Amino acid sequence: METRRAEVRRLVAVVVLATTRADVNGVVRRRLEARKATFAAMDVAVAETGMEYGGITPLGLPAGWPVLVDAAVAASGGVVIGSGVRRSKLLLPGAALLEVPGAECVEGLARPVG
Repeated sequence: METRRAEVRRLVAVVVLATTRADVNGVVRRRLEARKATFAAMDVAVAETGMEYGGITPLGLPAGWPVLVDAAVAASGGVVIGSGVRRSKLLLPGAALLEVPGAECVEGLARPVG
């Protein structure tokens, strides 16, 4: 995700369950005190992370990136996330994502789809 406030651009990872949708213009925007929050353009996400689009993961992100993890993800016994490349994925306990540098658990980060 990419947030903006005045001329300051900030990139952030947001982790929600696949059956939900991130509350981008509500929770994410307010949490990061941004005027605008949107999904980062593919070329920006790839260039900034050094990972393949479709495999971008919260693991190994550049220093200083906030990693917002929905509480439902943290409570999950196992989640599948990207590995940095499209051809593989990682399975790990949801709570392990809270060990990632810059990670924080956020209640209500995601909403049900539909």
